[in-house]
Amino acid sequence: MNAPIHLSFEFFPPADQAGEDRLWDTIQKLSPLTPEFLSVTYGAGGTTQERTNRVVRRITTETPNVAAAHLTCVGASQEEIAELARGWWDAGVRSIVALRGDPPRGAGTYRPHPGGYANAAELVAGLKQVADFDISVAAYPEMHPDSPSLEADLDNLKAKVDNGANRAITQYFFEPEMFLRFRDNAVRHGIDVPLIPGIMPVFNFAKVAAFSEDCGTSIPAWMNETFAGLDEDPDTRRLVAASVAADLCQRLQAEGVERFHFYTLNRPELTYAVCRLLGVKPHFEEAA
Repeated sequence: MNAPIHLSFEFFPPADQAGEDRLWDTIQKLSPLTPEFLSVTYGAGGTTQERTNRVVRRITTETPNVAAAHLTCVGASQEEIAELARGWWDAGVRSIVALRGDPPRGAGTYRPHPGGYANAAELVAGLKQVADFDISVAAYPEMHPDSPSLEADLDNLKAKVDNGANRAITQYFFEPEMFLRFRDNAVRHGIDVPLIPGIMPVFNFAKVAAFSEDCGTSIPAWMNETFAGLDEDPDTRRLVAASVAADLCQRLQAEGVERFHFYTLNRPELTYAVCRLLGVKPHFEEAA
């Protein structure tokens, strides 16, 4: 019998009222699956800080869920980050996803903000000085595109953990071997926090393929064949996407993985379907 599955869901802050309504519909749909936390992203260059702040505070005050606020090193000094973090703590927010962050679009390579943190490891240490936050960090099964080597990538993750990170959430991937190999390498590197695979259900294969090229995620040949022509057939695509994501999770579960982090793209249907295929039932069904 498989161990219980633990879930977390990621959202992005909406750009307008229609998006805000859609986000809260999504949260309402997924909340009965009793996630451990709901994370809210932070735009490149800190462009969505105000919206992220609003959504995180609303999740904390209006829902039973734990909100995890994304926070990056980009576009802010150490003092500005500390002020924001103290405001979250005072508002009851105890969880943060600490990231280096990407430079604003068109800005080229990453450069630390003057007076800011150079990387996520420094950010984690700084946040721990503000308060005893529960901190998640990023990990990369296929190596971060900016890392010079796999060894350097693992060294960076180890530094984040040594500075106080409580868990690492991976970039999404599509082959279980990617995560399992990364997990083995991380353990050998002395990384002893939970490693949570990031799962990306495929809402639109063409968009996922384009984004994957930018972030260094490989697309297996079988996925190209499986999703060929389905972007114009949304009903079939949703069925196939749910099956593909559930199969990935089930294969990981067979290898002892008990936690999954879903990149929802503010749409509940595929994530909800995958969780049900994994045997996760809404809490109101458990009480029946």
